[in-house]
Amino acid sequence: MESVPWDGELASQLKAQFGEAIVECASYRDQNFIVAKPETAIALLEYLKLEADFTYLVDLTAAHYPKRVEAPFDVVYIIYSFARNERLRVKIRIAESYRPATAAFIHSTANWLEREAFDMFGIQFDGHPDLRRILMPDEWSGHPLRKDYGITQMDQRWVKENLGIESGQ
Repeated sequence: MESVPWDGELASQLKAQFGEAIVECASYRDQNFIVAKPETAIALLEYLKLEADFTYLVDLTAAHYPKRVEAPFDVVYIIYSFARNERLRVKIRIAESYRPATAAFIHSTANWLEREAFDMFGIQFDGHPDLRRILMPDEWSGHPLRKDYGITQMDQRWVKENLGIESGQ
């Protein structure tokens, strides 16, 4: 199923406010999403919080597309408006070296969610108050949810030193 253009009132409002920084407004399976230029993400999230009542950052995740050379990562912010009873996804596409600004000062829930994206994908959020691993051990090397990080690349050394076993991989 392909996404379809989303031309609702909010989409029009965001296009008027942010212009060319909004790359796409679409809907997929009745879920609206916005693709924005990376440098606009924080201003967009702040605007959505203050002007459109999207006060809750439900989740922040990432996806890795290694064949998409220019911008192999999507960072996805899932926000919710209790007042509207509406969920919205905001996506940015970033290069490996791009460091998106932290959203932790707009949504406190971003703190641990950005740490998870850092831990699993290696995405570093500029200005984050405490960017360090949250799921994997501090000594772990690599980022397990990258598509180019196979299970056979598991940190054999860490498993041997800390679990005292040979990895079954």
